[in-house]
Amino acid sequence: MSQKPRPERDQTDESLRKERRNTDQAIAEQRTDVQGNADELVERARQQADEVLDTARDKADEKLATARPSQEVVNARAREDEVLEDERDAADETLRREREEQARTLSALLPLEREKTDRYLLTERARSDDKLANRDDFLGMVSHDLRNLLSGIVLNAETLAADAPDSDDGRRTVAKTNRIQRYVARMNRLIGDLVDVVSIDAGKLAVEGKPGDAAALIGEAVDAFAQAAAEKGVTLEGPPVKGTLGASFDHGRLLQVLANLITNALKFTPSGGVISVRGEQVGAELRLSVSDTGSGIPASMLDAVFERFWQVNKNDQRGLGLGLYISKCIVLAHGGKIWATSTVGEGSTLYVSIPNARPA
Repeated sequence: MSQKPRPERDQTDESLRKERRNTDQAIAEQRTDVQGNADELVERARQQADEVLDTARDKADEKLATARPSQEVVNARAREDEVLEDERDAADETLRREREEQARTLSALLPLEREKTDRYLLTERARSDDKLANRDDFLGMVSHDLRNLLSGIVLNAETLAADAPDSDDGRRTVAKTNRIQRYVARMNRLIGDLVDVVSIDAGKLAVEGKPGDAAALIGEAVDAFAQAAAEKGVTLEGPPVKGTLGASFDHGRLLQVLANLITNALKFTPSGGVISVRGEQVGAELRLSVSDTGSGIPASMLDAVFERFWQVNKNDQRGLGLGLYISKCIVLAHGGKIWATSTVGEGSTLYVSIPNARPA
């Protein structure tokens, strides 16, 4: 199984096409409204003119003091009415032609404007692609060099810890080297997150599903964060699963998802709290969850937490806000979904569900 998330450019194109359709519809409706209003004004003016004409004729008849107008007056009025009707027909025809000409002009100008906009958009995209390619190459080289340097730091820290004497000073040295290694691990995760975001933007984030046991995956994730949780005074548990949780998934990527969810839970769970990682099969799906007893998430932010660079507030310095966004993209690449439930002040639970789970 190899799936890729939909590139954001495709979404932009679809949004542009939708906006154009909406614009065309709005223009058509506006044109219809304007023409309807114009017709209504013309008709109202005609009615007023007819009323004025009838009133003038009645007054003229009263002045003649006759029972009815003479045949000559009747004939004159008939000729006047014919002339008026001909003028009205001519005016209507002129108005119709002007409207058709305006419609043809607008129809001819709109494609030209769109073609001009498309050319500009393509030019800007080409420039953007060049800049992105340069950025990606630069980021690839820098991330490689940074990881090499971080590996050197880790090796030297391990050497210092190994050479530390069995004394108070030596134990303090070991504690400091352990702290250095944790900082290096965090920097490595940040570098990995940035590289993953570049892959996501380029539509190159792929997952390769293979048969695996999600129960073992949960145990691996819990073991990896056991020390960090203990140092913070948080209980991290993975309740045992009866049997196995067989499914087809990308082991490394799904482990990355669990790591991001646990990291997020540790970030907002105070000392004395509990984080629980669970897995179960729900129908034909594998469902994983990470629950915590932290501060919780307001209902209005339950969807926003999975957006890129999301932070609780602008002053939050606990990461770049990429972990949950990357997790969402990985889960979507598996054809699954990710969501959150929470009660403010009591804690949160983040769920992951992917299809193709096989019964144990």
